Amino acid sequence: MVEPEERRYKIVILGNSGVGKTCLIYRFAKDTFLESTNPTIGANFYTKHVNVDDKTTYKFDLWDTAGQERYKSLTPMYYKGASAALIVYDATAVDSFEGAKDWIKELHNNAAPSIVIALAANKIDLNKGVSREMGQDLANKHSLLFSEVSAKTGEGISETFINIAKRLPKIQAKKAQGQKLAAPKKQESWCC
Repeated sequence: MVEPEERRYKIVILGNSGVGKTCLIYRFAKDTFLESTNPTIGANFYTKHVNVDDKTTYKFDLWDTAGQERYKSLTPMYYKGASAALIVYDATAVDSFEGAKDWIKELHNNAAPSIVIALAANKIDLNKGVSREMGQDLANKHSLLFSEVSAKTGEGISETFINIAKRLPKIQAKKAQGQKLAAPKKQESWCC
C-alpha cells in the first residue's frame, strides 16, 4: 500500500478581536466548540491533518493571531512562509466587516503576492448584520475565496479549509516539505 503524499501548509487566521477566530480554528482542529475563550495574546498554534483523497493528505499549520489593535503590529511576522490567510469577520457586526477590509489591505501590502486569501463570515447561526451579498461582493472585488461559517454548529468550517487547499499550488507544498532548517551559524566569541 502506498502512503498518501503529505502536503504541508501554513495558514494564518486574521480578523478583529471577538470575531471568533479561536473558536473557528478549534472547531476545525478539534471538532469542538469552545463556549468561552480569553483573547489571544500574540498567536496560538494548531495543527490539523485532512485526507483529501487516498493519495493526498494536507497538514495545516494554523496560526491564530491576536485581533486586538495593540498586537496588530506583530501580525506581519506571522505572514512569513504562509501559504494562505483566512480573514474572519463576525456576520452580526458591521464594524468587524469594515475591519476585514483593513486586513485585506494589510495582506496585500505585507504578504507574499502568491498567498491565497479567503474571507469567512463567522457566526451565521445568529442574526446577521452583514448580508451574504456584502461579503461575496467584497471577496469578488479582491479575488478572494468566500464562505459563511459557524464555529458553534460547525457549518462550513471544513469546506472552507478544503477550498483553500484546492487553491494552493502543489509545487509550493513540495517546496515546503523539502525545506530544512539551516544549522545555526557558529558564533565567534568576543572578549573585552
